[in-house]
Amino acid sequence: MPSLHDSLMIVTDLDGSLLDHHTYSWQPAQSWLEKLQQHQIPLVICSSKTASEIIPLQQQLGFSAAPFIAENGALVQLDRADGEVIRHHAGKDYSEICHCLRRLRQQYQFRFSGFADFTDQEVAEITGLTVRNAALARRREASESLVWRDSDQQFAAFRQALDQQGLALTQGGRFWHVMARGSGKGAALAWLLQQYPQQYITIGLGDGPNDAPMLDRVDYAVVIKGHSKTAVTLTRQDRQNIYHTSAYGPEGWHEGLQYFIAQN
Repeated sequence: MPSLHDSLMIVTDLDGSLLDHHTYSWQPAQSWLEKLQQHQIPLVICSSKTASEIIPLQQQLGFSAAPFIAENGALVQLDRADGEVIRHHAGKDYSEICHCLRRLRQQYQFRFSGFADFTDQEVAEITGLTVRNAALARRREASESLVWRDSDQQFAAFRQALDQQGLALTQGGRFWHVMARGSGKGAALAWLLQQYPQQYITIGLGDGPNDAPMLDRVDYAVVIKGHSKTAVTLTRQDRQNIYHTSAYGPEGWHEGLQYFIAQN
């Protein structure tokens, strides 16, 4: 098992993982956040949230300027030691994706609503966020979040139509996310790790199907008990390096780090 004195990197999902699914609180994880700060272990947020949401949250958590993966892997931000901020974009930008979605909806009569169709108030009502935070959630750069309101048959046709446009779907805790084909949390993490000269021992924590590519990529995977009807299915075979928590959200987050990190 790794220890706090090793070259560790913690890679974490937010909603339903570090943050409570209903209240967005991280309080049960606070003692571990303090240990990571104390040992200068980087906490890499890997979330469907936007950069506009993640940056103020990093400040609140005490991990300002740490690298992060936003919009399910469609965007990676890394602050270099020389002060340069690198932003890695996977494929199409937000306006291109929205334009493509409008065209497909018109052409095939698909029934769905994206964040571009909602007001800040409507996003707040769907998510439980404040209106201010809902506005940050709508400040998207490289992916679109949507609510599907059509049949399974139409959904299969929608997925195929997106594929022809170089786009793909991934399932989050509350929404479907449309982004560039080939992007995702796993690909984004692989790109990020390549930017470092040193090798980190990575521990990943997530609760949703969209976390699976990231959890397959890390050295140690914590599958947090989640609220999604779809199970988190990993392809990796090293079962001894996978831990399924009995607790939800930040309690499960605490449980997972407690399991994998030796503290003496």
